[in-house]
Amino acid sequence: MAVSHAHRDENLLEDIQARLDNLNKSERKVAEAILKDPSAATRYSIAALARAANVSEPTVNRFCRGFSATGFPDFKIRLAQSIATGTPYVGQDIEPDDTVTEFADKIMLSTMANIDKARQSLDHKALAIAIDHLIQAKQIHFFGMGGSASVALDAQHKFFRFNIPVTSYDDALMQRMVAAGAQVGDVIVLISYTGRTKESVDIARVARENGATVIGITNPESPLAEFCTVVVGVTAPEDTEVYMPMSSRIIHLTVIDVLATGVTLKRGSDFLGHLKKIKESLKATRFPKD
Repeated sequence: MAVSHAHRDENLLEDIQARLDNLNKSERKVAEAILKDPSAATRYSIAALARAANVSEPTVNRFCRGFSATGFPDFKIRLAQSIATGTPYVGQDIEPDDTVTEFADKIMLSTMANIDKARQSLDHKALAIAIDHLIQAKQIHFFGMGGSASVALDAQHKFFRFNIPVTSYDDALMQRMVAAGAQVGDVIVLISYTGRTKESVDIARVARENGATVIGITNPESPLAEFCTVVVGVTAPEDTEVYMPMSSRIIHLTVIDVLATGVTLKRGSDFLGHLKKIKESLKATRFPKD
């Protein structure tokens, strides 16, 4: 199995997961044994890994060389480095016979890994441009449908504090009417994991035609991205065709926090008194701490 040496510069665990379907039956057993517990795999001898995968030691050696390692010791070093350079990659595919412990760990760990991946891929220039648009907005509308609706509502809760008129809508007809009435100075933030919802793409087009600024928190390679003024690109490898959005929704919420923090910092220290006043208004509604 010939493999480019370029793989040495990639995250080894992600590389193994990405190529899982292209491995032969025996080598896939080795890959699955490693992905099941990457940390334990770094402590295995070649014989122990062969037993865990129920394959021969030459198969393990062949597998390692297929990932550009000179042998099993070199492979273990690269595996340890892969774990150390970030949140360990964990396959997030939920299986019907998973125990509560198994699927809970998959969801938690894959969410951590995907947030870390999103952190590394965020376009800081796009973030800065989006923050500038939000600060200068006459009014802000957050649009989200389905799993993104809760993110749009959270954004409204965050941004109302900035003395800018702000709303959130989860209904496509309302979004379309708001977009049709939008004008220069209005900012519409469209939140969509796939960026392939036809209604959202059409709403972005209508808003742009009316002079509004459209910020997309979405897949940067999606049809929606083409109609946005600026795109804060977010991708997460999850199957939303079957399961509800999980880590992508958490990433979107985190991006909203980043944007809200950016607006706060741009407003300067004079604005902190206003935020403190709003926070202090809640004191009377809470029991005191022990």
